[in-house]
Amino acid sequence: MGVGPELTARIEAWEALSRWERSELGKDLRREGLSYAEIMALVPVKKSTLATWCRDVRLSDEQYAAIKERTYGSRVGIPVDTQWRRREEIQEIRDIARSQVSDLMNDPMWVAGVILYWAEGAKTQNHFRLNNSDPKALRLFVQWVRTFLKQDAAFSMQLHLHEGNDELLAKRYWIAETGLSDANFHRTFVKPAGTGHRKNHLPHGICTVTVRKSSDSWQTAMEWIETLAREFGLQTNP
Repeated sequence: MGVGPELTARIEAWEALSRWERSELGKDLRREGLSYAEIMALVPVKKSTLATWCRDVRLSDEQYAAIKERTYGSRVGIPVDTQWRRREEIQEIRDIARSQVSDLMNDPMWVAGVILYWAEGAKTQNHFRLNNSDPKALRLFVQWVRTFLKQDAAFSMQLHLHEGNDELLAKRYWIAETGLSDANFHRTFVKPAGTGHRKNHLPHGICTVTVRKSSDSWQTAMEWIETLAREFGLQTNP
């Protein structure tokens, strides 16, 4: 895909451009409908840096289709890959998340939230939730999500109770403790009575807090965890 003379001149002057001018050039090339690979073929920039520059640039459906055509060409008779666009979006989300870590590591709340989710959060893809019996952990989770991921995040809750627990009382307790007065509750799971040997049943059970419409946020959180693991020298996979 060709670019116009104005962009070509800026590409040729790359070495003389300031960082801001380079970022603007990267964004303008992206707005032209170029893929990250095509931009990197024109200017010497890392994909993670490019992803950060272009985080607010949104391509049209036509531009995405054109990238797909240039990348894969005609594939008559071959099953259509309907997930290619989402995979590209996820890669961009992951690249941006990775580039954010060096700055965010200086914020204790961000680190605490990442480690909390690393230890206790759901790892199943796109299930962005945390369950705990400690309301402080759930309050931290909610605040972490709204501070670093999605300011207007909406949540739902689900309770895990033992037979004999007061469900209505438990719901009131968790609403008050989490501050999620507008969260809807999924069906409560009630564990039936067992042998009777266990006497320390939690009076309000365990609460699961789920972030609604959160697939992008889950991808970001998982990349933060993986990047932090590498920073700590804990990542064993290549």
